[in-house]
Amino acid sequence: MYWLVSLPHDGGADQAWTRLQEATTYTNDYSSNFKFALPESFRVGTLDSLLALSDDLAKVNQAVEGTVNKVRRQLMELQASVAPEDRADVWVETQTPEGYLQRFAWNEAKYPSRRPLKEIVASIMDNVQKLDDDLKVKVTEFGQLRSTLQAAARKQGGSLAVRDVSSLVPPSQLVYTENLTTLLVVVPKSAKGDWLAQYESLSEFVVPRSTSVVAEDQDYQAFTVVLFRRVVDNFKTAARGKGFQQVKDLKVDPEAARSSEAELARVRTEVEQRRVSLEQWCITSYGEAFSSWIHVCAVRLFVESILRYGLPPKFLSVLMRPNAKYTAKLRKLMAHSFSHTGSDHFSAEGAGEDMFPYVSFTLNIEG
Repeated sequence: MYWLVSLPHDGGADQAWTRLQEATTYTNDYSSNFKFALPESFRVGTLDSLLALSDDLAKVNQAVEGTVNKVRRQLMELQASVAPEDRADVWVETQTPEGYLQRFAWNEAKYPSRRPLKEIVASIMDNVQKLDDDLKVKVTEFGQLRSTLQAAARKQGGSLAVRDVSSLVPPSQLVYTENLTTLLVVVPKSAKGDWLAQYESLSEFVVPRSTSVVAEDQDYQAFTVVLFRRVVDNFKTAARGKGFQQVKDLKVDPEAARSSEAELARVRTEVEQRRVSLEQWCITSYGEAFSSWIHVCAVRLFVESILRYGLPPKFLSVLMRPNAKYTAKLRKLMAHSFSHTGSDHFSAEGAGEDMFPYVSFTLNIEG
């Protein structure tokens, strides 16, 4: 957790920085502090425009932070099945997210600071919205492909109730003539006795003693049964009426079985390729989204500071990493140290998430 704050001063930014360091770092282990540089060329505009932008920035910040976290969570989900030592790290412009945040520098080439602040924010939001839209499309496509794989895997390796058992039946156990055919019936093991006692009487023209087990798993057994072709429909209806719901026509096609296995292997390979591709996209997009978020935070800090302290700008921008054990004491200390300046402009709009006598935003960086 970090705090992004601006602290009012009347004796110069360097003096305010020294005072902060002495109070929070040198004397107490309350926080680690980092200077957070804002462009000097930001255009203030009118008070009305700043007030309107302040309202917009709260919403934009929430949306951009949401995209950052969605990309990161998707990346973590993709990497969940990968050994920790094989997981790729995320980077923001060649730095770790925390390193980038602690050494933040405004990207002048991407977001010229002399442009109106509203245009800068709109440009950032457009980029992040495109990332968010792309994420939705890519995750949906990947999800559909995984569903295809799961269906193919069930067909090949699921329980007998759902899988294709054609490849499990020896051709020697099939009877196909002009008059006779073979059906396959999947029976719960608990109903095996009922099947053996009833199958011959489910219809006329069932070949006596023609049933045999061709496959089984923990819960089911698959039986073949031979009967005359002309009674197949009657037999299926009668069997289902007795609770034997899974009656299947069966023709073993070795070529089709091999084709099904090849298709499963192809889909499995495609899923892994798509996973790797989506993982790489998330790594790249996380860096871009994170950078966009911190740029939004920078604009927001500037706007709220001008609204709070007035013109000309006299505030120190600081990134603080508070010691979790001392956050209450740190807030109290800072309120005491930096409450004597800027009180004429104190307002809820400038207080961030809570009411403090200085501008403060909380940034939670997901690990």
